[in-house]
Amino acid sequence: MAPMTKPETILKQAEGLVSVGQSHAALQSFTEMFSSKRFRTTPLASLEPIMIRFVELCVEMRKGRVAKEGLMQYKNTAQNTSVGSIEVVIQKFVSLADAKLQEAQEKAEKAAADAAADVDDLEATETPESILLGAVSGDQNRDRTDRALVTPWLKFLWESYRTALETLKNNARLQVIYHQIAQQAFQFCLKHQRKVEFRRLCETLRLHLSNVAKYAHQSHAINLQDPDTLQHYLDARFAQLNTSVELELWQEAFRSVEDVHNLLIMAKKAPRPAMMANYYEKLTKIFLMSGNALYHAAAWGKFYTVTTTIGGKSEEELSRLAGQVLVSALAVPVNQKGEESVEEVKGRTGRLTSLLGLSKTPTRTGLLKDALSRNVLKLASENIRSLYNILEVTFDPLTLCVEVAPLFRALSEDTSYAPYLPLLQRALLSRLISQLAQVYSSITIENLLSLLQPLREALAQGGGDPAIYEPEQIEAYIMRGTHAGELSVRVDHASGTLEFVDDPFSGLDSTHVASSSTHGIVVQPSAASLVRTRLSGIANALNHALAILEPPPVPSAEEQRARVAALVTAADAERKALQLRRAIVARRRELLSELAARKEKEEQSRRSEESRLAKFDETRRAMEDARRREIERARAEIQQRKNEEARQLAQSLRERGNLKVDIDDVENLNTDSLMRLQVEQLEKEKKEREARLRVIAKRIDHTERAYRQEERPLLAKDYELQQASDRATFERVQKDRIDAARLDHKRNLETKKRLSRILPEFESRKAIILEKRSAEYERKQAAAEAKIEEEKAKRRTALLKAREEELSRQEAIERARREEEEAERNRQEEEERKLAEEEAVKREAEAEAARMREERERQRAADLERIKLQQQREEEAAQRAEERRRQPPAVTASAPTPVSEGAWRRGGPPSAVTVAAAAPPARTPPRSESPAPPSGPPRLFGRGGAAATGWRAREQARGSAPTTGGGPAPSSGAHEEQQKKVENKDDGFQAPKNVWKPSRLRGQQ
Repeated sequence: MAPMTKPETILKQAEGLVSVGQSHAALQSFTEMFSSKRFRTTPLASLEPIMIRFVELCVEMRKGRVAKEGLMQYKNTAQNTSVGSIEVVIQKFVSLADAKLQEAQEKAEKAAADAAADVDDLEATETPESILLGAVSGDQNRDRTDRALVTPWLKFLWESYRTALETLKNNARLQVIYHQIAQQAFQFCLKHQRKVEFRRLCETLRLHLSNVAKYAHQSHAINLQDPDTLQHYLDARFAQLNTSVELELWQEAFRSVEDVHNLLIMAKKAPRPAMMANYYEKLTKIFLMSGNALYHAAAWGKFYTVTTTIGGKSEEELSRLAGQVLVSALAVPVNQKGEESVEEVKGRTGRLTSLLGLSKTPTRTGLLKDALSRNVLKLASENIRSLYNILEVTFDPLTLCVEVAPLFRALSEDTSYAPYLPLLQRALLSRLISQLAQVYSSITIENLLSLLQPLREALAQGGGDPAIYEPEQIEAYIMRGTHAGELSVRVDHASGTLEFVDDPFSGLDSTHVASSSTHGIVVQPSAASLVRTRLSGIANALNHALAILEPPPVPSAEEQRARVAALVTAADAERKALQLRRAIVARRRELLSELAARKEKEEQSRRSEESRLAKFDETRRAMEDARRREIERARAEIQQRKNEEARQLAQSLRERGNLKVDIDDVENLNTDSLMRLQVEQLEKEKKEREARLRVIAKRIDHTERAYRQEERPLLAKDYELQQASDRATFERVQKDRIDAARLDHKRNLETKKRLSRILPEFESRKAIILEKRSAEYERKQAAAEAKIEEEKAKRRTALLKAREEELSRQEAIERARREEEEAERNRQEEEERKLAEEEAVKREAEAEAARMREERERQRAADLERIKLQQQREEEAAQRAEERRRQPPAVTASAPTPVSEGAWRRGGPPSAVTVAAAAPPARTPPRSESPAPPSGPPRLFGRGGAAATGWRAREQARGSAPTTGGGPAPSSGAHEEQQKKVENKDDGFQAPKNVWKPSRLRGQQ
């Protein structure tokens, strides 16, 4: 394969091929360039002119497939660097195709006009042969011309739109031009009434939208979470909806509505009200054409709500819109049932309800109540209000048709209300029969037809179809209503009557029960309704009687206030909990969305980085290969150019004939040798030329000298002839000029003489016109000055009023600010008072707590003292018991004893050492000793004169009795000194005294 040349060279070659009629070869050169590897590395500044010329050739030759391949290659090359270049090329491609279509249409119109002009005799009748030919072929000249000239370009333009959309799809950087091309395609389908192509276009756009998630991993993928991107898609879908409605493709319009609804669900913020108004308006047309009166009325209600929210409508427009809402609600059948299953009905109604943004399925009664709550009845016209009162409020079956007939006639004349007449007629017939059923048990068919006669006459006069009130149509309608459960009527053809059935158990089936509220006023309940409502009536009566016999206790004011306070508190708590729950849910959603967005962003960054690295490596390799090929190509071109120059130089030298050069051996010669040969040849030629010039100059000098000698006498004669000729010419010219001036002067004098007669009239007319214009100018100037003064006065009044309003507003703001400050000050004072009260209560509580604490401390101290005394008693009792247990047997008489012989408790006092050793260790800190008893004989008590055994006696005995070993007993003074020594060992620290311990821990000391 030959190396690729520069883009500029390819463009020049293509232009040359086109100029000689080789357009196919030029297009082939472009396609070969697109398929080469170097195409992706070529600068876009060089590629854009080539692409524009390429699409021009494709359009001229109607090569749609070739154009698609080239545009795809160019998009892949330029989408990462220059999106604007792609937009320019695509727009150029589509505009050229459109221009070709317009040119073909102009040619077809011109051909049709020429064919009409070729008719020789306009009054001549057609021959039988021409009539037969037209009947057999069925084609006229214009149709054949259009098929031959317009249809091919129409197909190519449609293919151009599809090619552009396929090229621009699923790329976030190209979404603007993508939606522009889509809307241009919508306009194309609408302008040329291409319904089949419009359906295919809608399917293509839906396929592109469904593939957004499929291509989400690619670079520049569409992100429907972006508000701008979603808005572009919404605008395109609304344009699609408008086009489908204008083309009357109602199924496609319904699919477009579903597309819009799905996009609205994805939107984070609410769409513009004007957009939603357009959405609901298109839904009204779709539901009207589909015959769904219920959802048609619901769509009108939503449209009315959005329109009144936007505002900007005049009273007449609001009145007409209110009439549309009310009439559409009145036109809804009372009970509309079909043959579908419950699941199909629920699925379809659920879809339609979601399209309207409703929470539940609408009903006729609900639509009427909603319309009345929006003040529609007051805004509607008088005829609509009268129609509503007759159908929904009043009860007069005998004059119902007479009152409604003029209203129907007036509605039939209005194009906006005329489509509702068939539905209103059926609603009226249902209302008439239901009202007659409440009054009569049977009625003749002739009487019913006589009641409907005013409606038939009104329809006949208004241009309507009175066939709906024919006996056969009425009977068919009654049968359908009876089958649907709306009516309970039996037709007796033998007697020619209608019998209104009132079977108590005929309407117990829930699927055939018609609510009485939907039939308006009920004069007397039917037997079926009595059977249905008997249990509920008994329950209501029993509840009423129970409330009278045992009324609930009336709560007191305090209970009511407490209950209200509890309810308010519960409501506040519930509201706060709900707000918190909503906040938590919203926060979780935000966190989940942020997490998903972060993951998506990280994944996209990773993919972008990998793609960037791969593209960088590929670009680097491609650049290296391109640089290497460029160097090789440059070397080859340089060598080829040198060889070509050498060959041309050798050829020129050979043609001169003065130098012998072999063309076949020219490759062995270099340029220097050839240049040297050429210089030698030039020197040789120069010498030869100079020699020839010297010979020629010598010959020319002699000839020129001879010529001059011969012409010298002839020059004077020629000069005289020239002077005479110039004089004659001058005189002739002067004479002609003078004659022409005289003639012009004469004509001007005649013109002046002719016009001088009307000069006075001209002057007078001029004066009159100037006077009128001056008066008009003064009048307009005065009016303008008056208008200026009036506007100044209005402006002055408006400024004064605005200043007064501003002052009043400032005063109101200042007053509100002062009130707020006063309220804030009162609130702060109230808070301070509450804080002071709380502090006082707190101090009282602290004082009470301190008093209770002191009381507990005193009680605890008393308990400790009591426990200490009890412990001392227990210790003394234990010591006494131990002493009794350890007392020795009775001593001999020889042993001196300090006590009397009458002591009965112990034979002798125990030794102090023994007592001390036998006594258990002290469980309490050392305490002060009891005072010693006085010396002397012990006190006696009792008859036997027994010695006293009290604690004083025991202390005395312990202090005076000798030890078991015969040693002297330690005195109390020695014990005190020993105690002081023990206390002095604490180094300034003293153990706590009189520490109470429980009885279970006393034996551990």
